[in-house]
Amino acid sequence: MTAPLLTRRMRPVDLYTVDALLAVAVGGLLCPYAALESPMHGGVREPLWVSVLVGMALGLPLAVRRRWPMTVAVVISSITTVVLVTGVIPNFAAAAPAFAIALSFYTVAVSTPTRRSLLCATGCLALVSVGLVLTAGDLWSRTGAVAYAAVMVAPAWVIGWLVRERRALAARQSDQLIVQTAAEERLRVARELHDVVAHTLSLIVVKAAVANHVAEADPREAGAALRVIEETGRTALADVRRVLGVLREDTPYAPTPGLDELPFLARQAAIGGVDVQLDVRREEPAGAVPESVGLAVYRIVQEAVTNVVKHAAPAACRATVTVLPDEVRVEVTDDGQRPVLLGGEGHGLIGMRERVALHGGEFRAGPRSDCGFTVTASLPYRVAA
Repeated sequence: MTAPLLTRRMRPVDLYTVDALLAVAVGGLLCPYAALESPMHGGVREPLWVSVLVGMALGLPLAVRRRWPMTVAVVISSITTVVLVTGVIPNFAAAAPAFAIALSFYTVAVSTPTRRSLLCATGCLALVSVGLVLTAGDLWSRTGAVAYAAVMVAPAWVIGWLVRERRALAARQSDQLIVQTAAEERLRVARELHDVVAHTLSLIVVKAAVANHVAEADPREAGAALRVIEETGRTALADVRRVLGVLREDTPYAPTPGLDELPFLARQAAIGGVDVQLDVRREEPAGAVPESVGLAVYRIVQEAVTNVVKHAAPAACRATVTVLPDEVRVEVTDDGQRPVLLGGEGHGLIGMRERVALHGGEFRAGPRSDCGFTVTASLPYRVAA
């Protein structure tokens, strides 16, 4: 069950202190009503100690209404019925204890499941109605007294039920938000792993093929290719550890790659037989680009260059990154030949499109008119004040 709103802001000790003060205040307000003249006693006023006793008997149970809501509602309703039947509180003054009953009904509705709270409220209202019927003169008076009591206390239960349902809805929405956040985090990690593994494995496969081809004819070239494979593999393992490290609370966050790591991508692509000409143009203050945008740009360039290595090497590639005051523009073109994708885009293009959409930007990818392929993206951002 969702905790009431007040319990999320106040300590239990403070809540019980507030309830105790409320109980004393309600009891004090009910004392004068208990001292009204009673027709059943021939117009004789009750002793003062009886008035105080009845008022406190109706008000003090509210001090523990949060701990035993149903018990408090039954006790207040029973005391009201007894004092009505005995004439301590006359029928025409029955509105006096209605506030105490209504407050107990509200607490029952807020803290108890709907079916149980409805049964409790109905039973308590019926109990009070018995006292009203027994003290009323004729049938019309009895009916009016019962209806008046229902109008006085029933809205309190309805308000409490509405508050409970609203809190339950807020709890469900909070749980759904947690599940959605977890799913988005898993998707982000999967996307990061795809980019890291796809890029490094492409280079490893290319260099392994070279090493296998020249192993007997040129052992030195084969050894150089194996050293490149080793270095690329170590880099991939470091990237995988960094990505998976965010899933462990005891692992410090490693810096994410961004615009400053783009030259490293160009050097890695050269290992795979692609000559990348990197051009980074900045038209904004240094460090103004958010980290998430820098990571997205890095992954987009990485995936675009990886596609060139896999599908168009050997080829020449040009990567242009323009950093403007409010957006980053990326353009990666190559002059190689690659097969036409059938059945839609590959996972790499889909991942790039999702990254751009996440930042509310625009993405385009397709073959050039003469030869080669072009990937363009724009990622808007806001500079933190």
